[in-house]
Amino acid sequence: MHRKVVAMKIGIIGAGNIGGNLTRRLTALGHEVSVANSRGPETLTGLAGETGAHPVTASEAARDAEIVVVTVPLKAVPALPKDILDGAAPGVVVIDTGNYYPQRDGRISAIEDGLPESRWTEQQIGHPVIKAFNGTYAQDILDRGHPQGTPGRQALPVAGDDPAAKQTVRDLIDELGFDTVDAGGLDDSWRQQPGTPVYGNQGDVATIVKALAEASPERTAEWRA
Repeated sequence: MHRKVVAMKIGIIGAGNIGGNLTRRLTALGHEVSVANSRGPETLTGLAGETGAHPVTASEAARDAEIVVVTVPLKAVPALPKDILDGAAPGVVVIDTGNYYPQRDGRISAIEDGLPESRWTEQQIGHPVIKAFNGTYAQDILDRGHPQGTPGRQALPVAGDDPAAKQTVRDLIDELGFDTVDAGGLDDSWRQQPGTPVYGNQGDVATIVKALAEASPERTAEWRA
């Protein structure tokens, strides 16, 4: 039974391709979105004018938010304000969309040694995360959403340790127009990291299930420092 997602307060930290397009779609669906980037709210007036989102500082993005999306380069995660989630709603769900790109982020030894990328991010921000959208093309968020039950509907993998938080994210993704596949706990989230079969995969549920199963924990040379 499909449960309609009611309008929520959502904070988006990072206004790049994924963050910007999530802002566009989520405001259009009626959610109240606050969006922040590293350069300050005055640089977000265009996106705010287009969408009705509230441009804020990173410290303000999570205020009263029921969902917070962290969508910044991994190298920027440790620099996020330490109190970034202090004003969030009780039980806030944090979505991590990030990927480790050594060419951009520099060497992160723990990840090179096998720690799942989202587990590392979770440790940096001090709050559990749900991994989603990390292998999704930003343009797909705008263009490929379809109603529930559409044949061949694109599916996104979702990993995390808290079943209720994971369900909240899956419901939100369904509202955006995509199916989801439970990709296991965060320790299994390496299955959707860059270089795996599911990364960038636009397939349906069956295709995504198969891709997750075929993943190898070995990080290929292309994705190593």
